[in-house]
Amino acid sequence: MPPSAMTRPPLYLRRPFLAGLVRQLPLLAVLLAVGLGLLLVAFEHWRWGLVVIGLALVGAALLRLLLPVRRVGFLAVRSRPIDVVLLAGTGLLLTVITLAIPTA
Repeated sequence: MPPSAMTRPPLYLRRPFLAGLVRQLPLLAVLLAVGLGLLLVAFEHWRWGLVVIGLALVGAALLRLLLPVRRVGFLAVRSRPIDVVLLAGTGLLLTVITLAIPTA
């Protein structure tokens, strides 16, 4: 049997559900971080919670910037530059404003 006939088909053909799940891992990581931040806010650690959410958005911007289109999943909403600027800008702004609020 020639070597080309022994190659396995790609994952998206063998296991489409698993391939789709793997493709959404970046979004899942961001959502888990945002959920952790919301949990901190719910337990009255609002400053830490908002910082975690802001940094999760900055992390989403980095993932959107560095990952190829086939791996980024639903983090890709608009064009890459627009997504990166909006995610990073919102995350940095949220973090800076949160840290600028004086503690009582």
